[in-house]
Amino acid sequence: MGGFAAVVLAGGAARRMGGADKPTIPVAGQPMLTRVLAAVHDAEPRVVVGKVPPDLPVEVASTSEEPPGGGPVAATAAGLALVPEKVSFVALLAADLPLLTGEAIDVLRLTVESAPMMQGALYRDAEGRRQTLCGVWRTPALRKALTTLTEQRGNLHGASMHALLEHLQFIEVSWRRPGPPPWFDCDTDDDLRTAEEWAR
Repeated sequence: MGGFAAVVLAGGAARRMGGADKPTIPVAGQPMLTRVLAAVHDAEPRVVVGKVPPDLPVEVASTSEEPPGGGPVAATAAGLALVPEKVSFVALLAADLPLLTGEAIDVLRLTVESAPMMQGALYRDAEGRRQTLCGVWRTPALRKALTTLTEQRGNLHGASMHALLEHLQFIEVSWRRPGPPPWFDCDTDDDLRTAEEWAR
């Protein structure tokens, strides 16, 4: 075992943004998906679940959940299927995290690596909300949790991240360094404007 992979969820209907293709929307001149992939530049493989733009400047593996529109847990399972069994850790990320940095990922990785009894680490915002798609997990534990949830439900279509997390032991991490919160996601036009200001 060893190594580090990343699964980036780039699907979703973006209903609060008029159905826009969120991952391709630029922040500070770069599409959000490109910015997220840069934060995990050392991951191998980098898997994108959802549509991959033809002009994406980096090489990725791509897939989609079947049937499409199954939600984040079904998408996680689809992405994890492309991660080799030998990979020890996997970052599970949304594609709309334009402020994510390599440093923020390193904090999560080190947190998990230094806590052998824990299966993952994810960020928690200032209001105490878990940022479920901004975390790093022990790959075998994440696979086992997906299997257990599948056995409970029959399939993963429509399953919530909360339901998946019930089968995992993890640490909630607060971002205490200077600068914008790396877990900040863009669900609305106002969020985009805020991210643009922070990214300057």
